[in-house]
Amino acid sequence: MKFVRFKTDKESVIKQGILAEGGVKEIRGEIFTQWEYTGENLPEDSVRLAAPLAPNHIIGIGANFVANEEDLPEKGPDMPVFFFKPNASVIGPGEEIKLPASVDEAKFESELAVVIGKEASGISEEEVFDYVFGYTVGNDVTAPKFFHEDGHWTLGKSFDTFTPLGPVIETEFDALAARIEAVHNGEKKQDSPTSLMIVSIQRMIAYLSNVMTLKPGDVILTGSPVGADFLKENDEIACSIEGIGTLKNKVIKVKQASIV
Repeated sequence: MKFVRFKTDKESVIKQGILAEGGVKEIRGEIFTQWEYTGENLPEDSVRLAAPLAPNHIIGIGANFVANEEDLPEKGPDMPVFFFKPNASVIGPGEEIKLPASVDEAKFESELAVVIGKEASGISEEEVFDYVFGYTVGNDVTAPKFFHEDGHWTLGKSFDTFTPLGPVIETEFDALAARIEAVHNGEKKQDSPTSLMIVSIQRMIAYLSNVMTLKPGDVILTGSPVGADFLKENDEIACSIEGIGTLKNKVIKVKQASIV
């Protein structure tokens, strides 16, 4: 199933639905536990998709792809590099990535995003997919200018609008056979299978669950393939994963009350 959140031209409130052939079927309830159809069906062209969820937490992993299979290490890192992104950075498809006045360019990073569906604490790699609700496309927008010289990434990852997600959460999807792509201003820049991940989806989620309890609605950004490039004002970036969809956003420049 393809879970979505959406608005209509008549209402500003965000609603939930299932994207199906012919349109969106509205639902109510909690998608991770219990929900039901409302009976309202809307043509797809009558709704504007929002980010498919309001995440509980957003956790990313750094430097997790190689260019070729022969570059894969025999053993991944004992301690993967993880980082948090704030919920305020989330936007949906069609929304604008806003570059602050102090940032001339920011990197796009097309990624497969895993949505946790039930509480996970101390799980094994073999159990991981039992705790996954579904998958969406993520763009881990990054301003390296704000990476701290001591290696801290928080500021560079945290600006408002720097985590586009969407267009759907797909619950019937083979993450191990996925291919992640990015097209920047009409030019393909990223195109890699998830088999080129250094730290597998199973390892990263199991590892995290043995550090912190993962909750329904947590989003794990699983790393970006080789080829990520920089976005500037008026650019357009389209991040795609076949079977999930395309997450397209334009870039604008905005003023800041105080230049950081």
